[in-house]
Amino acid sequence: MIPDLHGPTSHIYISQRLRLHYVDWGNPDAPPLILIHGGQDHCRNWDWIAEELRHDWHVIAPDLRGHGDSAWSPEGNYNMQAYIYDLAQLIHQLKLAPVTIVSHSLGGNICLRYTGLYPENVRKIVAIEGLGPSPERIAQREETPWRERFRKMIEDKRALAGRQPKRYDMLEQAYARMKEENSFLSDEQARHLTRHGIAQNEDGTYSWKFDNYLRVWESVDLTVQQIHELWSSITCPTLLLYGEKSWASNPAEDGRIKHFQNAEVKMFPEAGHWLHHDRFDLFMQTLKDFL
Repeated sequence: MIPDLHGPTSHIYISQRLRLHYVDWGNPDAPPLILIHGGQDHCRNWDWIAEELRHDWHVIAPDLRGHGDSAWSPEGNYNMQAYIYDLAQLIHQLKLAPVTIVSHSLGGNICLRYTGLYPENVRKIVAIEGLGPSPERIAQREETPWRERFRKMIEDKRALAGRQPKRYDMLEQAYARMKEENSFLSDEQARHLTRHGIAQNEDGTYSWKFDNYLRVWESVDLTVQQIHELWSSITCPTLLLYGEKSWASNPAEDGRIKHFQNAEVKMFPEAGHWLHHDRFDLFMQTLKDFL
């Protein structure tokens, strides 16, 4: 059952000259809790969870750069260092540290790295399928020389430069695409996520809010060893959640759990990559127990 949503207030903060958007669910005297969404998503993805937590926590949910109502990167680059800086600025400017974090996918990747850089700033962290590519996928990727991967990124971005965002004549078409992307969603969930994730164009059509350049991942990143060092530097209690029917690799099975000092992995049956939507009641019980 989807609760009646009362809605947060919208705010702007500045990071690297970009106007970035976040929503605040009130209750500023309560302990701070940040909710960080995944790639090609938006901050209102967390509404049902925020509604459950807002009475005990000061809940803040940002739109990542290039997503939702945040500005797009003018040069079309979206690397992990920029995302981490944006998160660091949000926590610094709002004086949130030490903060509790709940994150999903790309958001989890960002937040785990931030927590490794600033372990003293995070009380607890939850990452839903947030470790990035599995060791097997990384090994497959590295079979291609780095220069070839770099060239492919350039070619892919050049191709995107001539690609217009998908336009839908009616909201119902975008809603159908949302359902197609995640068949576990209820009709109410899909409509809510679509309504907050889409904008109307000047000609009356509709397009998703995220920047098309997000479809191309940067070819240059920290090394695997450096990422493992960041994970190993996390000192706070860490909860890593995975969906049974997701494509993501379980760190308890692929060996990545060994890089964490104080982490627990939980698998959600009958759930995919968006397990916080797919098994909402189980997720909320798990989350509240951990927090």
